[in-house]
Amino acid sequence: MKSYAVIGLGRFGYHIAKGLAEQGLDVIAADNDPEKVKQVGDYVEDAVVLDSTDIKALEDSGIAKADVVIVSIGENIEASTLTVMSLIDLGVKQVIAKAISVLHGKILTKLGAYKVIHPEREAAMKLVKNIAEHIHYDTIDLSNTMRIVKFSVPKIFINKRIADIDFERTHKVRLIAHKYNGIWHTDIDENLIIQDTDILVIIGNVIDIEKISKTL
Repeated sequence: MKSYAVIGLGRFGYHIAKGLAEQGLDVIAADNDPEKVKQVGDYVEDAVVLDSTDIKALEDSGIAKADVVIVSIGENIEASTLTVMSLIDLGVKQVIAKAISVLHGKILTKLGAYKVIHPEREAAMKLVKNIAEHIHYDTIDLSNTMRIVKFSVPKIFINKRIADIDFERTHKVRLIAHKYNGIWHTDIDENLIIQDTDILVIIGNVIDIEKISKTL
């Protein structure tokens, strides 16, 4: 079973650590604030007070041996960046880091973070999509560059053959699933006419996915 560590126990980090532990997973939770460490201590396997920019502290705490480390440090960009650098230097294979801004996210990506997340922005985007016309819209980020999107058919696709939309050549994404007549199909029939009740699932590069999403 994989082991996990969460560094930074603000609201986001606290709930990540607690949620993982409630799933029966082995979790080390860490923060430089003793009070925050105390609050999560009843839920996780180990809770430690440490300065995560100190590479020796990461080693001594056992965090460096974790399979997945989530860095959820609040507004201190320098501490977040140094922590991610240290974890990567220590050989942690999957470092998932919370970004405070777009620039911060780019820095973390260049450092080699396995995945960079923007919790506030992602939550806002999901809320907007749920409020907007296309309620059946959801995304899964496979990595920093690849994304899957499930969406209800937009008006521009209705009554068109799948082949005529030409997802791969025109939009540079791949259609991987199509729900019609209430049944999901992964063997795509390009001669089918898309109906307004259909749901499509596509996969592609984040940049190309975002371009096509603007039309949905």
